[in-house]
Amino acid sequence: MPTRPIPSTGEALPTVGCGTYIGFDVAPGSPGAQQLPAVLETLFAAGGSVIDSSPMYGRAEAVTGQLLATAQNRDKAFIATKVWTSGRGAGIGQMEQSFERLRTARIDLMQVHNLVDWRTHLATLRGWKEAGRVRYIGITHYTASAYAEVEAVLRAEKLDFLQINYALDDRTAADRLLPLAQERGVAVIVNQPFGGGGLLRKLRSQPLPTWASEIDCTSWAQLLLKFTLAHPAVTCVIPGTSRAEHMRDNVGAGNGRIPDLEFWRTHVGLVGG
Repeated sequence: MPTRPIPSTGEALPTVGCGTYIGFDVAPGSPGAQQLPAVLETLFAAGGSVIDSSPMYGRAEAVTGQLLATAQNRDKAFIATKVWTSGRGAGIGQMEQSFERLRTARIDLMQVHNLVDWRTHLATLRGWKEAGRVRYIGITHYTASAYAEVEAVLRAEKLDFLQINYALDDRTAADRLLPLAQERGVAVIVNQPFGGGGLLRKLRSQPLPTWASEIDCTSWAQLLLKFTLAHPAVTCVIPGTSRAEHMRDNVGAGNGRIPDLEFWRTHVGLVGG
């Protein structure tokens, strides 16, 4: 899988990862849990590494920790999670719990989820980064109503990552946030690259456009992910899935041709944009 550099360090990050929202919130031993090892095996086999979770995703962190503890290639994982509470003590307690659930002494990326008490948590995380407990720090959001605050934080703080929503039918982040992240040297992880799932469900009933083969797409999922990856500010996309066949499809978007934004300006009207 192709990689893109994390601007703050130059470290190479694979372009397609895996989100754990809903799909990894399953009971141990359940049919849903039994199919998850193949999801991570497929991600790692393709050269992917990013696994993104959060304490607000129910059992997802603990399930991810269990999967990685038994995986043969645990060292390939780039673990990202979040803090989502108010107050210094509560934040520290929640993040310590994430370390326990993920069964790791170091988390690659800790993000302040939806900017909740971000000043407090970023202060803690800077100390943890200096101590080596976390490698990168960032902020997240998923709704345009918060973009003004996201922009203000990006301008005021030195961050490694921004996680934000961006999709073919949800392009507002490209107006100011993505260019600003690029200007500030902040890596961008895109959540909801399928528009929250609704866009992909709608498009699946339609035939692929004839030009899809020109950009090495064999599915709507790949086409939507390539659209997202076409923006030069985007470092990685994290479509969520609990099925290996969907993960296999998703990682295919990282390969082959990814046309520039001008291509999409010409063709986007042909794909329901």
